[in-house]
Amino acid sequence: MGKYRVGAVGYLNTTPLVWGMMHGPQRDSVDLSFAIPAVCAQEIENGTTQIGLVPVAEVARQALEIVPGVGISCLGAVRSILLFSKVPWEQVRTLAADTSSRTSVQLARVILRERFGVEPEITTFQPDLATMMDNADAALIIGDPALLIDPHQTPYNWLDLGQEWFDLTKLPMVFAVWAGRPKLPVHELSELTLASYEFGRAHLTEIIAHEFDKRGISHELADQYLRRYIRFEIGPQEQKGLETFFELAGLTEGARL
Repeated sequence: MGKYRVGAVGYLNTTPLVWGMMHGPQRDSVDLSFAIPAVCAQEIENGTTQIGLVPVAEVARQALEIVPGVGISCLGAVRSILLFSKVPWEQVRTLAADTSSRTSVQLARVILRERFGVEPEITTFQPDLATMMDNADAALIIGDPALLIDPHQTPYNWLDLGQEWFDLTKLPMVFAVWAGRPKLPVHELSELTLASYEFGRAHLTEIIAHEFDKRGISHELADQYLRRYIRFEIGPQEQKGLETFFELAGLTEGARL
């Protein structure tokens, strides 16, 4: 059988998941490509890739089949999903969203509605905080661009949406999972993706040393981010968190993990 066509996100938080596909025994089994989350979802939809690390909002929209085992989640603060506002939260009427975002923009909608009773108009921008705040009341920045911002050093109100989700639901927030079109060889792909992550977990110190400088962040932040903020193993509580997110976001329920 030929190699699996696999799409992944190029953010720091996915590196442990694909380290085995990049540097370990799994590299001979895949043709691996990288893109932002929204593009990963498009590549599944148009058949460019067979499986990808797909934003869960797209799993629901496309009715994709989930490859169980590992993904991207958090339990509390996540550090890389940041919502800023230049007005009191109850007065937010416009939101500039990072063009990379699919799941996170839905999460922002849920938090703003459930906590503050507002449903702003959303427009998309490149992840530049100053430009976004020039054009909207609030701004959503995710992934590596969010890691480059120290929110405490900005003049804005800000929220970590991982923490906000936990405060609202007391559940994990799942951002992305391995998924593809139905009728995948799920068992084989689950073994492959889990083995790649286990290789990455065993080499986490090496990953942090290799990645922090080229991402433009400190070694300390990279270490804390991958060891404390991001969770990779997806189990029953994550499934419950995912189902709750689908319900609150008004998304068609996707496949079970």
